[in-house]
Amino acid sequence: MVVELQQASCSICCCTFMSKMLTVIFMILLTIAILLGNLVTLVVFLGFKRACTPQGYLRASLAVADLAVGVLVVPFSVYMEILLMLKESSTEWEADTLFSHYFQPCTVIGTVYAGCTLVSISTIFLLTIERSIAILRPLHKEAVITRKRTLSLIGITWVASFFLAVSPLIFSQGIMLQYNPCSRMCNFALVAGGLPQNGWKILLLFPAFDFTLLGGTVAINILSFSSIRQYSKQRKLLAKSKLSRPSFSDIKAAKTIATLTLAFTASFSPVAVFVVGNVLGCQWCDFSFFAFWILTSNSCWNVIIYSVRDQKFRQRALELLALSKAAGAADS
Repeated sequence: MVVELQQASCSICCCTFMSKMLTVIFMILLTIAILLGNLVTLVVFLGFKRACTPQGYLRASLAVADLAVGVLVVPFSVYMEILLMLKESSTEWEADTLFSHYFQPCTVIGTVYAGCTLVSISTIFLLTIERSIAILRPLHKEAVITRKRTLSLIGITWVASFFLAVSPLIFSQGIMLQYNPCSRMCNFALVAGGLPQNGWKILLLFPAFDFTLLGGTVAINILSFSSIRQYSKQRKLLAKSKLSRPSFSDIKAAKTIATLTLAFTASFSPVAVFVVGNVLGCQWCDFSFFAFWILTSNSCWNVIIYSVRDQKFRQRALELLALSKAAGAADS
């Protein structure tokens, strides 16, 4: 199958060799940041028994989704950029000359990217619900939020997210996944001869799903923070009574999750605008690069937010660092 690389006349797609090298260096540095940050997150939330809580499992699931982006998605973009730099004289290439006719890597890489993005927002939504229960119904927290239920929800989230990620390929014969030289990503594209109006509409599922969950997340956060504000005003009275109230750690965790929500909303919004623009027939080469890589960069922001907002996370990370130093000194 011959696939035309739809290149718009723009500075990103037709950049100099030095600009391409800087882009590759940026991708490599981003890969390192994603891998290191999320490996630390996984070790902190799964390597310490104190952190093996429902909230810890949800944060670990979020880290796994981000880690998959760092292991598969970004390195493949680095590989393709280097490959295309060697073939930069061609404006059209045949997929069979690069990969097997029966296996196109972008089908896997693009699905992983879309699926992990959906897993991230779904997990943030579950984290928000978990914190809202801890704040609004602290006496019911242990009974409602159990490890078994949390692990079941995580499994459902992954299955549903990846089903939604492949739905454009299943329900529309006019759409495929291919490497886009503008965004430097494996993106959905029309099969040669496909009808745009029939093919692209299904892609609106992604922004609709994400903004529905983000809207619900924001609404739950507002409800939780309203309760926190009311508690703050009445803390003196509550201190003298036996009424249940959220703990300080629950409040801090709620604020951390609210920060995660804002960061994801800010990073996903440009991609949503780009998808809607594609459905309407717009082709924004420069904008597609910045939109998709802003979203990809969000995969290393979670550990930064934890480090700034979560004191327990910092302490456990420092304990981990101390243990690694001690092990290194013992080996030497």
